[in-house]
This record gives sequence, structure tokens and C-alpha cells, in this order.
Amino acid sequence: MKPVYLCGFMGCGKSHIGRMLSKECCAVFIDLDRYIVDKEKMRIPEIFEKYGEPYFRELEAKYIKNFKGRTVVATGGGAILRDETALFARQQGTVIFLDVPFKVCYERIKGDENRPIVVNSTKEQLEELYNKRYPIYKQNSNFTVDAKKSDKEIVADIMAILDSNDRKAKVLC
Repeated sequence: MKPVYLCGFMGCGKSHIGRMLSKECCAVFIDLDRYIVDKEKMRIPEIFEKYGEPYFRELEAKYIKNFKGRTVVATGGGAILRDETALFARQQGTVIFLDVPFKVCYERIKGDENRPIVVNSTKEQLEELYNKRYPIYKQNSNFTVDAKKSDKEIVADIMAILDSNDRKAKVLC
């Protein structure tokens, strides 16, 4: 199995679905944000405050290259926005966009103090960011999954994609 990279806006369910998918695939689960926190020995708000968002995006691009084989990676909300990072992920694995409406994402992230962009933005600014990022997620992914369904249905849809992809490439979980 090649790595699976889940992408989408903050609060779309990348980490939650990623954990479920990794169990279904008998794969290692990596939350890229937590991985960065562990490697850098700093919380994300501290990284943003000390070095800024561009530096954090560099860390995402750097660390996303560390994962091989049977791995499900929940990328950060901005990781797959960079074309070169997305290209790497698509070539080395499968990038799946979890498509969730802004309203659902916002309900999940509002008040989350561990998300510097949320803390420093109004609801309207976050919706504008969502609308700006949405077409980039679609463009930079191999597949889009309707993530308004139940968790089990989302995982089943992803497994069907991976299974279909495997028949073509002969490499599934």
C-alpha cells in the first residue's frame, strides 16, 4: 500500500477519518500537525507566533516526505495547497479530499485555540479562506470523497477508491 494523504479544510474530519481508515487498512496513522509538534518541540500556535505561517508551511512540505508504505496521513489544512507538496503526495501515494461544507467545518473549529488561523479570523474571513482553498484541494487531489455521510460510509468510500486503484496498480492494503 502506498501512503494515503487526507486533505481538506480545518474541521473536515481528516484526523478522525484517518484513524478509522488506518485501522481498516492495518496501516500506521500519522497526524501531520502532531508530527510537526513532536519534531519541533513546539505547539502550532508557538510556531506561528515565533516563525510565522510560511515557516510552518515549509515544515509541512518537509515532513510530508517522511512517510512511506502502509501509512494514512491526515495533512494539515494548508499542506496540500502548495503545488509541489501536492505533486509529491500524488506521485508517492493517493491524495483524497474530504469534501465537507464550510458550515460543518466551522461548527467543529470555532473556538479552537490550537488553530492560529481560527483564533485570528472572523467567521467571514474563515469562509473566504475556505472558498479560496476549496478549488485548490480539488485540483491537488487524486480523488474527492463526499464527507457529509456517516464515518463508516466515508471510510467505505475511501476503501472502494483504494481497492479500485489497487487493481490498476497492484498495491492495496
